[in-house]
This record gives sequence, C-alpha cells and structure tokens, in this order.
Amino acid sequence: MAESSGNRGPVSRGGVARYPIFAVGAVLLGAFLANFDTRLTSVGLPDLRGGFSLGFDEGAWFSTAAIGSQIFIAPSVAWLATAFGLRWVLGFASLLYSVVSLVIPLVHQYPVLITLSVVHGMLLGTFVPATLMIIFRNLPIRWWLPAISIYAIRVGFAFDTSQSAVGYYVEHLGWQWLYWQGVFIAPLMALFVYLGTPSEPINRDLLRNADWGGMLLLGTSVSMIYAGLDQGNRLDWLGSGTVIALLAGGAVLFVVFVINEMLVKEPWAHVNVLFSRNIGLSLLGIVLYTLSGLANSSLVPNFLATIAGLRPEQTGTLLLTYGALPMIVLVPLSIWLLRHFDTRAVVVLGFSAFAAANLLGTQLTHEWARGDFVVIVVLLSIGQALTLLPVIITLLSNSDPSRATAFAAYIQVCRLGGSEIGIALMGTWLRVREQIHSYYIGVHVENGSADVTGMLKQFSNYFAGFDAGSAPARAVDLLASLVQREANVLAYIDGFWLCFWFAIAGLVVTACITRAPPGPFTPEPFKFAKIVLRRCGFSPSA
Repeated sequence: MAESSGNRGPVSRGGVARYPIFAVGAVLLGAFLANFDTRLTSVGLPDLRGGFSLGFDEGAWFSTAAIGSQIFIAPSVAWLATAFGLRWVLGFASLLYSVVSLVIPLVHQYPVLITLSVVHGMLLGTFVPATLMIIFRNLPIRWWLPAISIYAIRVGFAFDTSQSAVGYYVEHLGWQWLYWQGVFIAPLMALFVYLGTPSEPINRDLLRNADWGGMLLLGTSVSMIYAGLDQGNRLDWLGSGTVIALLAGGAVLFVVFVINEMLVKEPWAHVNVLFSRNIGLSLLGIVLYTLSGLANSSLVPNFLATIAGLRPEQTGTLLLTYGALPMIVLVPLSIWLLRHFDTRAVVVLGFSAFAAANLLGTQLTHEWARGDFVVIVVLLSIGQALTLLPVIITLLSNSDPSRATAFAAYIQVCRLGGSEIGIALMGTWLRVREQIHSYYIGVHVENGSADVTGMLKQFSNYFAGFDAGSAPARAVDLLASLVQREANVLAYIDGFWLCFWFAIAGLVVTACITRAPPGPFTPEPFKFAKIVLRRCGFSPSA
C-alpha cells in the first residue's frame, strides 16, 4: 500500500473491515458528532458567552477560533489516515477530544479558553474526514452507498436537531452539556473504530515523501479566508486592517499552495484532480448544495428568532419534526433511487426541492409564524437527502476510488469551508440588504406627512395612558422599530432569492455533468425499466 503517484495521489484502500457494522457505527457517530457539536457551539453562542463571561468581541473570536481550527485540519486528515492508519488518527483524536470537552466548561481564563477551543476544533475537524476515509479504506464497496448516505445527511440532520438540543441543554441540564455530551460519545466512537477497522502499519514510504508544506499551506489559507469573512461583518470589511490581512494573506497562501502542488515531487493533493470535467463540476455542486441549503441553517431559524422572537428550543420543534424526522424515510429512498437511476437525475430532484423551498420563502411577511414554514422545511429536507449523496457518488464514479486521498481533501474544503463561509457571507448579505431597505422605507416615511403624523398620534395616544410625558418619544421609537422590522423581512426575502438562484445554478452545473463511465456505482434499472429497455431494443446495462 505504499505505492503512490504524483498525478493521482497515494493508494487509499486499506484492509477490509472484519466487522463492517462497527465501521458504519463509527461513521455514524463521527459524522453526526462533528456537525452536531459545531451547530451547538454556533446556535448556543449567546449562552456560551454568558457562561464564560465573555464580551461580544471575545465571543466572536471564540467562535471563529473554534470553527477556523476545524477548517485548518480537515483537508489533511484523509492523507494522515492513509499514512498513519485510522486507528491512530481517529482513535487518538476521539479520546483526547473527550478529555478537552470535559475541561473546557471548567476554564475561566480567556487565553486558556481560546487555546483549548483551537485544540477542540482541530480534534473535531478530524472526525468527518476520517470517517469518510473509513468508507474508502476499510468497507467493501457494497457498503459504500449506505455508509456515504450517513455521511451525506449528517449536515441537514445536525442543523434540524441542534436547535432543540441547545434549548434542552440550556433549560434543563446547563450550558456545560454543549461540551460534555462529547465526553460520552467520543470514547464510544473510538471503541467502534477499534472494532471496525483493521490494524495497519504506518506507511513509512508515504511519510518519507510527505508534502507537509502543501498540507500546511492549504489548511492555513482556507482557515485565514474563513476568519476574514467571519470577522468581516463585525469589523466593517475593508475598513479593518485585520480583515484585509486575513483575506489577502489567505489568498496569497492558496496561490502558493497551488504552485507547490505543481512543483513538489510527491504532491499531496495535486490540483489536476480538479481538471476532470465531472470531478470539478461535482465539487462545485457540493459548494452550491451548501449555499442552497443556507435557508435551512441560517434563514429560517434566524427569521424566527429575529422577527418572531422565538427561542432555539421553540424553533427546534419545527426543524426536528419536519426537517430531521423525514430524513429517516428519505435516506433509504435516496439509496434506492441511486441504485436504479442516474445520479444526475437524483441531483436534479434535490436542487429542484431546494429551489421550490426558497421560492416559497420569498413570499414571507412579518406575520409568518412557525407553522408557516412547514412546507419549506419539508422541501429543504428533501433537498438535503437527494443532493449531497448523489453528488459524492458522481465524484466517486468519475475517479479512482482506491486513490481517494487527493480529492477527499477538496471534498472537505468544499464541504466545511463552503458551509461556514456561506453562513458568514449570508450574515453580511442580510445586514447590507437590511440597511438598504431601511433607507428606502425611511425615504417614504416623511416627517410631517399626513400618514406619518396620524400614525404617531395614534401611538402617542396609546402610550399616554402609561406615561404622557414620554409618549411622543416612545411613539417615534415604535415607528422606527416597525421600519426596521419590515426592512429585516425584505432582507430575508432577498436571502431566499439568493438561495433560489444558487439552486438554479446547481441545476445548470448538473446539466453540464456527463455520464460517468461504467463502474461499481452504475445504476441497475429495476424490473419494469428493464422490460421497457429490451422492448425498445436497448441493453439494460447500456
């Protein structure tokens, strides 16, 4: 297994798991824990700021450090698993993660807290890429489709369940359990890794030619770009030297990474992986999937919190019931469709569901409550179940699965980087659009006009019953809050339009993907389709 190729990367296949069910269990726990933990941290950030006694700026950097460190380590995990073996990489990371998760809620010094958060994030960042490599390295190919389906739905499932979990932990157990849940889950994952993956020697040939510089360059560049985007909304973008330094430095390092991969003798993740038409388009499809799904991770819960004033546990009931639970049915359906239909047809269904959900979202008003989002959340659930899995299968169908290390790095960049960067950019989009709409609405609220005067008088009469002296000022404040509310509603409508066009772009990209060559993932037409094909003079395997 020491063989490598400068063009295609190191051999990614290892020994076949003796007990595949434990390997699948490790994939399940690792994939869900990683996304679930990340969402708990972001959704529960206000409670964490209160628990750690952090100011707003300290809390912002705390969140950036926790997620940026995940992005730093994630691209290189596939290579590390190939070189050192999954037992060492994932097993050690799981146990250390459990210890760090136990300690963090007990820390009160900010420098120590930031340091432990970076370590916590790096350990968490190993889980999803390493569990993906369990599939590529140690599972028989017949297990790949159901195992990858677990990997694919974890994002949407974590989004839809994290709101309820945050509310439950904070209300009943304490904010510390946002971390302490990992103390119990991570060791169980380590046990499953030990039982489900074979013992493999360290690949010393691969280590001798390690492209450490390439791994460091890619991880640093992507994490710096994320940090710049995440802090840009708070620090006024190009008005901040910190943001400019992070974005410019990250861009320069990424260019250096590309040059390094072209020149180094044994490239870790050669960019020629991206030159295949179908692979490049599929990676772009993963990015568009994450951007189309921002309605689920950002728009719906944030609208209900900002406009409707709901707590996470109240929003979580909607997302859990109509987002997470339908996936129990949708995932087997997705697997069945991929066994019998072209992956591109399934991707079209997924992006179409995203487009329909976001188009419905453009009709919202300030009167919308939790129940008005049911159809949107169900359609988003369908999109999540029917998009990412077939896109990954398309990637595998157009590549050499036995050498998955190279393009696995780019999958992680598109998956994690695209998702977190998309959330950061959506926050900026909503802020800017709210300011624009607030200005245009304010232009039509003319001081002294009959309508404005009548409304202020009506508000003043209402407040006069409580305090006549402050009634005029309170009336003006109420009118200003109504203007801001409507500006926010219009901004969220613009957000849904943006996600709608991302979904349309996903459909266009899917249309440009060509048929994959025959292989282990080639769909087998079901019985009725076989009969139709034979009567039309076609071979079912054609």
